Amino acid sequence: MPGIRIFETPVRPEWIDYNGHLRDAYYTVIFSEAIDALMDRIGLDASYRRATGGTLYTVEMHLHFLREVKQSDTAIVTLRLLGFDSKRIHVALELLRAGEAEAAAGAEFMLLHVRQHDGRVSVSPLPATAAAALGELHERSASMAAATPGSRRIELRPARSP
Repeated sequence: MPGIRIFETPVRPEWIDYNGHLRDAYYTVIFSEAIDALMDRIGLDASYRRATGGTLYTVEMHLHFLREVKQSDTAIVTLRLLGFDSKRIHVALELLRAGEAEAAAGAEFMLLHVRQHDGRVSVSPLPATAAAALGELHERSASMAAATPGSRRIELRPARSP
């Protein structure tokens, strides 16, 4: 299994589209819940958010759909921490179906630590405890092999002439 296991959820019936597989929006829901699990794991949990107004905002996300996910599946999300600095976190997530070795989807996120106060938002350094937890995750996962393609530019390339 690629990455560090961070989140698991059964695929809910209301997430299934007219083709009989997971609707594209719900891949994002699953990955977003995995980001919440990451926040809990590094100490940016609900009590931290209430006490400090600190949280993570997603500033960019790239998503790859690789295989169908069905209602009978359980989604498992693993992570590889690709990098971080005092305010940003770059993380790759892989969605696997329980019992399957190949990833069904991948997402890459750029997250930004902010403080929300009096209706205003400002970029803020991560707390030292979160940075230390990120350092440990990075050390454990950065060299793990990717199970999904990384970010790339989306474009239409001109068709080649025969």
